[in-house]
Amino acid sequence: MSYKEVALITGANKGIGLAAARQLGEQGYTVWLGCRDAARGESAVSELRNAGVDAHLLVLDVADTQSVAAAKGKFQEQAGTLDVLINNAGISLGGVPVRVTEETVDDMRAMFEVNTLGPMRVTQAFLPLLRRSKAARIVMVSSTLGSISDTMDTASPIWNAGYGGYSATKSALNMLTAKLAKELLPEGIRVNAVNPGYTATDLNDHKGYRTMEAAAKVIIELAAFNVLGPTGGFFHDGHSHQNRHPW
Repeated sequence: MSYKEVALITGANKGIGLAAARQLGEQGYTVWLGCRDAARGESAVSELRNAGVDAHLLVLDVADTQSVAAAKGKFQEQAGTLDVLINNAGISLGGVPVRVTEETVDDMRAMFEVNTLGPMRVTQAFLPLLRRSKAARIVMVSSTLGSISDTMDTASPIWNAGYGGYSATKSALNMLTAKLAKELLPEGIRVNAVNPGYTATDLNDHKGYRTMEAAAKVIIELAAFNVLGPTGGFFHDGHSHQNRHPW
């Protein structure tokens, strides 16, 4: 019997995370949906199973260290090895894109807990299981708003964008991606960030111009490559050199 690769996707009960789980499942992966809400997670798992996907629920709150530890224990007991970790869970607080000088520090702190520290909690907890894989991959779902280069480019579409706190969480996530990629390179673990584009999700009241399926495809392209794939990159619509996104 051939080995069936296993993927864990956080924030996977809806949106881009659910679309990514569906696409990986269609490629033959066993997918675990990391979901904070058990009921919504069960509904998503049922939806995927009805579509023929080998899907499982993992109750997981990326902002809660105890929840992450409990999830890791359950996953280790039932799956054992992790081949792909997609850190997708994220939040945006503060409503309309107000000036950064008017955003509350409390909102910023909450976003950092989920968007930046959450991926690190999960990555650190599940790293022993990723090390059991022959070709582990970690994908951080970032954003073009996290690009400092684009932010300072007067010709960039995000020159006038707000969301300073949210943007900062993604910039910090990009730096952690680079640091992880360098540290884990000798072990053959690939770590990359991806900009899925301005996608219509609950995060932006479905104002984005890209579909969740298109956004998920970008993530899956990075998640599904082999040991010769890239590491330490920030990509958009593919992982070739010309699709590297400016940091």
